[in-house]
Amino acid sequence: MVDELVLLLHALLMRHRALSIENSQLMEQLRLLVCERASLLRQVRPPSCPVPFPEKFNGESARLPEFIVQTTSYMLVNENRFCNDAMKVAFLISLLSGEAEEWVVPYIETDSPILSNYRAFLDEMKQCFGWDDDEDDTDNEEDGY
Repeated sequence: MVDELVLLLHALLMRHRALSIENSQLMEQLRLLVCERASLLRQVRPPSCPVPFPEKFNGESARLPEFIVQTTSYMLVNENRFCNDAMKVAFLISLLSGEAEEWVVPYIETDSPILSNYRAFLDEMKQCFGWDDDEDDTDNEEDGY
C-alpha cells in the first residue's frame, strides 16, 4: 500500500512538473503576443472623425442654429460616447461660454431635471437665445437628437 502511494505521489509530482513547464511556456507565448499586439496598435491610427469638434457657443443668437447642427452632427458620428441624454447635455454644457455659460449655471446649481433631458435642454436654449422653433422638423425626435 505504501509503495502504491509512493508511486502515485511520484506520478503526481511528475505531472506537476510537466504542467509547470507547460504553464511557463504558455506565459512566455502570452507575453510575446501582448508585446506584438502593443506594437501593432502603435502602428494603427484610429480613424479620424469626419465631423470637426464643435466650436464654443457664447450665447450669440445668430450662432445657435450652427451650434446645434455642429453638436448634433458630432454626437451622431460619435454615438458610442453619447449613449444617453445626460451625456449629450453635459457635452453641450462643456461647449458653453460667456452669456450661455452664465445661463446654464442655475440649472447646474439646482441639479435641474432638464440636465438629463436633451430635448428639453435644447428647447430651453432655443427659447432663451431666440430661435423660433415653429419650423423644426419633429421627425428628428425619434432618433434622440
